[in-house]
Amino acid sequence: MRDPQIAAYLEIVRLKEFAMGSPVTFCFRCPDAWSVTLVGDFNDWNVTAHPMVCDSLLKAWSVTLTLEPGRYEYKFFVDGREWWNDPDARKVPNVWGSENSYLDVE
Repeated sequence: MRDPQIAAYLEIVRLKEFAMGSPVTFCFRCPDAWSVTLVGDFNDWNVTAHPMVCDSLLKAWSVTLTLEPGRYEYKFFVDGREWWNDPDARKVPNVWGSENSYLDVE
């Protein structure tokens, strides 16, 4: 017979792991950029919340976030002045008359 306290603890751990979501890596090739941040509805479109790291060998920028299941719209903010869509992602119209990239996390 299992100890009820251990069973309760294991259930809490299982629920926390489920609620934490899945790791998702965003990559963006922009070899001439000095800085790139990932901006989207997951961070209230905050242009400083998720700076990306450049891999100089691959000439690509990346960042990994833990996201719960759902649809997320996003863009890349390059050099503090330009908004870029993900060329490999699907697009959806936004309220500004342009498009956002989006990702469905299951």
